[in-house]
Amino acid sequence: MTTPHAAAEPTTATAAATVATPEAAGGLGGGRGRGRGVALAPVALVVAGGISVQFGSAVAVMLMPRAGAAGVVTLRLLAAALVLLILCRPKVRGYKRADWGTVVAFGVAMAGMNGLFYQAVDRIPLGTAVTLEVLGPLALSVLASRRLVNFVWAGLALAGVALLGSGGGDGFGSLDVAGAAYAVGAGACWAVYILFSARTGRRFPQADGLALAMAVAAILSLPLGAIQSGSKLLVPSTIGLGAAVAILSSVLPYTLELLALRRLPASTFAVLMSLEPAIAATAGFLVLHQALSATDALAIALVIGASVGAVRSQVR
Repeated sequence: MTTPHAAAEPTTATAAATVATPEAAGGLGGGRGRGRGVALAPVALVVAGGISVQFGSAVAVMLMPRAGAAGVVTLRLLAAALVLLILCRPKVRGYKRADWGTVVAFGVAMAGMNGLFYQAVDRIPLGTAVTLEVLGPLALSVLASRRLVNFVWAGLALAGVALLGSGGGDGFGSLDVAGAAYAVGAGACWAVYILFSARTGRRFPQADGLALAMAVAAILSLPLGAIQSGSKLLVPSTIGLGAAVAILSSVLPYTLELLALRRLPASTFAVLMSLEPAIAATAGFLVLHQALSATDALAIALVIGASVGAVRSQVR
């Protein structure tokens, strides 16, 4: 997992592409391929990464009866941190206090994002949770841009959320309100995660910052997981499923995104990431049998459209 510093961390690339600031886009190879057609191979890698993430989340939901939401988070982050530390073997010397402050903040945001998200999917359908979570990056994208049109896209996204909350099908009116709140909280953490992942990518070479931040997140999640699940986390089959979640939701998608970002403009990458709610809804339907009503599907489509529109308007 040794890649050029410009594409050091896939999550950093996701973040910067979503915000689509000129500096971020340039640092991520957003200029490469600008004005040219996008090759299908890197697009396929990004889509495959998204599928891996969301199906990994579906497996995590299946694991929750065994280990609880906090236990699943602990297993995922510990396994992912172990794999990344072994692959990256990051150096720990030669960094300033500000560098460590940045990577710790990145890890805290990562722990909060994962912890709140898994609490959400323990209560509401996966597609709905991801739809609400993506509002965090979308809000950050709108605030980072001073273009009036992006507030129109924000309004479209809010319309989608209002539609989800109208009570039709699996809307908030018939689901756990706490689950929706957890998903929104996860989105807020995702926005903070975006900011600090970009900073970490500038301060640490290759994927070292990601590996170190993942270790911080794992350490922070360990007490909560131990309190909730205790010895259940030591059951071999539970450990195996936790490792599968880590590979599907962290290691594999990060690797695929790294490969894709070498040949894919950041703006195109961000648009593809906007499809996450649809992929999540599909994974929830196929793996967890969580059917969506027509109203819910329309609401998710509105949020996806708002995300795509916000990104495209910023890179024109």
